[in-house]
Amino acid sequence: MAGLWKFFFRIILVLVFFSVSQVLVFKYINPPGTVNMIWERLLAQLDQTDYIRPQYSWQDLVKISPHLRQAVLASEDQRFLTHSGFDFKEIKIVIENMVENHQFRGASTISMQTARSLFLPSSRSLFRKAAEAWYTILIEGFWDKQRIFEVYLNTVDWGTHLVGAQAGAQGYFFCDAGQLTKPQAALMAAILPSPHKWSAKNPSAYIRNRQQRILKQMLAMPLL
Repeated sequence: MAGLWKFFFRIILVLVFFSVSQVLVFKYINPPGTVNMIWERLLAQLDQTDYIRPQYSWQDLVKISPHLRQAVLASEDQRFLTHSGFDFKEIKIVIENMVENHQFRGASTISMQTARSLFLPSSRSLFRKAAEAWYTILIEGFWDKQRIFEVYLNTVDWGTHLVGAQAGAQGYFFCDAGQLTKPQAALMAAILPSPHKWSAKNPSAYIRNRQQRILKQMLAMPLL
């Protein structure tokens, strides 16, 4: 029994060392891709189906439109600069909404989404949620907010075969991420909760309403 505990302890130490090393590396080096891109390629090989490599092109934060930066903050995480990775105010609101109105919506922060987008495959499990929380703690501890936001904008899923702001801008508006206008940026931010369900090319009335709401909220957002 003692040997089994030692084995598990060593496994945990290896995982901790590996995850901390990943986070430290990507503090200074821009990731060439995401774990999910590798995961999807492996699944395609196992299923013997064609693999379509997602569009992915890194853009430094200063080369991404300030309109998109403000729109994403307005849409995804307005308290990004003040929380430490977990927005407990938002979590409380979500719980109250579930109890009172029987409605559920996510409470993921930009930090949590960054951890998920870069380091984890797109699966749903308790292990992934635990890993997401662990990576969130790590990136909040080792990176500054600008780096977290930069990695988020470059690795977030923005639709089918579109990873990051540059791919999203080219896929939806045939321009670079730095050339996005306010309305375009607000549309791209509006579809982020469900980029495979909603489209910035053919926005529904609901997405148009989200776009207008985001445009108003952008006025109060800081520029990272």
